[in-house]
Amino acid sequence: MTSYREISFNGLWKNNPALVQLLGLCPLLGVSNSTVNALGLALASAVVLVCSNTAVSLVRGVVNTAVRLPAFVMIIAALTTCIELLMQAYTYELYQILGIFIPLITTNCVILGRADGFAAKHDPARAAYDGLMMGLGFGLVLVMIGAIRELLGTGALFANMHLLFGPIAAEWKLTLVQDYKGFLLAILPPGAFIVLGLLIAGKNRIDQIAAEQAKAVAPEAPAQSRRVRVTGVIE
Repeated sequence: MTSYREISFNGLWKNNPALVQLLGLCPLLGVSNSTVNALGLALASAVVLVCSNTAVSLVRGVVNTAVRLPAFVMIIAALTTCIELLMQAYTYELYQILGIFIPLITTNCVILGRADGFAAKHDPARAAYDGLMMGLGFGLVLVMIGAIRELLGTGALFANMHLLFGPIAAEWKLTLVQDYKGFLLAILPPGAFIVLGLLIAGKNRIDQIAAEQAKAVAPEAPAQSRRVRVTGVIE
C-alpha cells in the first residue's frame, strides 16, 4: 500500500506531472502568461483532480473493465462542467479569459492518468490525497511559470487578481520595476517553453546534486574475503 509520504513526494517532486511526466502542456503553456490566469486554471484543475480521483475510487468495484475509460471520462466531464458553471457564476471575467482551457480540463492527461493509474487501484482516502498532491504539484509549476512570465513581460506581479478574489484584491499588484519597457518574448508562447525548460533543467540539476551527495556519504561495502579450501593433500 502506497504511503501518504510517498504520495506527497511523488506529486510534488519525484513524479511531478508537469516537470517529470510533461503532461497537460497545452493549458500549462497556453494560459501561463500571468499569475492570475495560471492560478485560476490551477485551482480549477486541482478541484477536478481531487473530486475525480475520489469518485473513481468509489465506483472502481462496480465499473466493468471494458468501459472503465469512458466511465472515467464521463465522471471527469461532469465535474469539469460543475467547475465551469461555478466560474461563470462567480468569476465570469476570468472564465472568459481562460476560454476553451476550462472545458479542456476534461481531456487533461494528468487527470485521466491519475484516475486510471492510481485512483482505480486505491481506497478513496489515498485517491483523494493523490489528487491533491498531483494537483498541487501541477498548480505550483503553472503558477511559477505565470509569475516568471508576468514579471519578465511587464515588470509587475499579481495584476488583475480581482478577477479571482474580488474587489479586495484590486490593490494586490506589485510593480517591481518602474518604467519597465517590457520583454515581449516572455509573454508569448515561446517564452512559456523557455521558462518551462529552465524549470525542468533546474529540477534535474537538483536531483543530480542530491544523487551525488547521497553516493558520497554512502558507506562502502566491505571487501569480501576469499575462502581457501585446505585439503591436507601434498602433491
